[in-house]
Amino acid sequence: QVQLVESGGGLVQAGGSLRLSCAASERTFSNRVMAWFRQAPGKEREFVVATYWSGGSTSYADSVKGRFTITRDYAKNTVYLQVNSLKPEDTAVYYCAAGRIATVTARQYDYWGQGTQVTVSS
Repeated sequence: QVQLVESGGGLVQAGGSLRLSCAASERTFSNRVMAWFRQAPGKEREFVVATYWSGGSTSYADSVKGRFTITRDYAKNTVYLQVNSLKPEDTAVYYCAAGRIATVTARQYDYWGQGTQVTVSS
């Protein structure tokens, strides 16, 4: 059972930056894809980015392209999401997810973290 632990959320002004972290308990075939989703109050969970541990293709949602960047630290089994030029509409709980296939569909991921709150003030 892969466990994911997120950290790094917080309150930031519009235009600011944060770095979110997601530490995985292990790296196996079952979690070869790492992804971030977010969920704002009253809205469905929304895909943000997905990437392979192997360094294969990385896919970003159009709404975050050019502002968010995902990176990997193999030694720490950790992925990071650098979020820049934040907007109030980026306010949400950000969830780390892991699975075998890179997809924008949340239900196709097998493992989830507890979430970390990002709040962007205008």
